[in-house]
Amino acid sequence: MSDEAPDTPGAPLVAVAHGSADARSARAVEALFERVRAMRPGLDVRVAYLDHVAPGAEDALTGLAAEGAGEAVVLPALLTAAYHSRVDLPAVLDRVRESCPWLRVHYGATLGPHPLLLDAVERRLAQTPRARRAGTSLVLASAGSSHAGANAVIARAAADLEGRGPWERVVPAFASAASPTPGEAVADLYAGGASRVAVADYLLAPGYFADRVAEQAFAAGAVAVSPALGDAPEVAEVVLRRYDEALGRVPLPDAAAR
Repeated sequence: MSDEAPDTPGAPLVAVAHGSADARSARAVEALFERVRAMRPGLDVRVAYLDHVAPGAEDALTGLAAEGAGEAVVLPALLTAAYHSRVDLPAVLDRVRESCPWLRVHYGATLGPHPLLLDAVERRLAQTPRARRAGTSLVLASAGSSHAGANAVIARAAADLEGRGPWERVVPAFASAASPTPGEAVADLYAGGASRVAVADYLLAPGYFADRVAEQAFAAGAVAVSPALGDAPEVAEVVLRRYDEALGRVPLPDAAAR
């Protein structure tokens, strides 16, 4: 199991989150990686950000190289593979490889999609008053992306949640860059005959998007909105699985998951 420490700690892990001007976001991300450290004692886990919060990914990696590290695993702490994981971070890694050619960088997959993330969604819903009641339909709300493939991942996740039950229906929604918005998705479910609608945040941390989801959802009549996934143990487990995959310790997932 990936939550059991291997014989040697392995390469340092540099987890790169999106970053936000909202301090709640960084606190939630740091709490997640504190859980990762507790699950894999001895592993050097460092957190970096793409924007708003220091250190940046490039500074974190060059700092490791300056300390004498010979390799590192870079893990995009993102729930879908879109612009940041396909363009932004690879550009950072290219610069680091040029400036620190002795540092071998293993680039891991994004956290999602993964069935354990849906377990984390269900955990947060179970912790949310009034969310899980008979006859409830559900909106799975993500940040949204201009990348159609990333949005399709959320649609598939919604379908998977519907298949698990006990929800009457589960539909995707997007806080930005795509439609329907959370408010539109809630309204559409009611218009289609739903008797009650709850909303599940498919977001890593609280902040602007989580606030936007909740505001729109409640305005449209949602009975409950679950919080961001944060430091749910299932998310920490996915982090360690992605780390092990990047080092070739376990078989890689289906290419669709990357």
